[in-house]
Amino acid sequence: RLENAWIVDEDGKGNLGTKFDTLIGTDENRLFIEANLDKAESNDPKYDVSALYSRNVAPFWDVQAGVRYSEDKNNSSSDRVDGVIGILGLAPYFFETQAYLYGGENNFWGASFDVDRDLLLTQKLITQPYIEADIVLNDNSDFASKTGLSELKTGIKTRYEITKRIRPFVDVAYQYEKGLKETRFQQATDSEKGWLYGAGIEFVF
Repeated sequence: RLENAWIVDEDGKGNLGTKFDTLIGTDENRLFIEANLDKAESNDPKYDVSALYSRNVAPFWDVQAGVRYSEDKNNSSSDRVDGVIGILGLAPYFFETQAYLYGGENNFWGASFDVDRDLLLTQKLITQPYIEADIVLNDNSDFASKTGLSELKTGIKTRYEITKRIRPFVDVAYQYEKGLKETRFQQATDSEKGWLYGAGIEFVF
């Protein structure tokens, strides 16, 4: 699955985002690869890539473990490798769920949680409420975020399936970011929140 989206905040500042994920292997043992790239206007891109071994342990549920590499080119020497464990699957009432725990250098510990659900308006027009959350439990790096709920994004994505493989969409969301903590390389920043509006297209192979 490959997704490209252009998102604009309340101040008119745009952000280009690209997401890619794939599962390779059998029904029981698979390699899960996920990559995310974000580039805000007037900023350099930041990205992360995860490679996880995915083992089916129950109907609709995989346990996963592996590594994640991330880099923010707006901060020098901000690249990091984290260990990852988590689950991927379909919760009751058809909620697609991803939940991960991360641990890495500079005593970093964090977690993420993504959940969404498809609601059919017609056979081709589908709306998808979703919640995405990132939590920082501890981070002693030079470019650390504040501990606690680092980022929360909730919204509704509505897509039209031209075919099952080509799916343009619009997205309306509300986002909260807690901000950065003070270190020797950066000043603390205040939390930010506001509405986001966007459109994009998703390709499924």
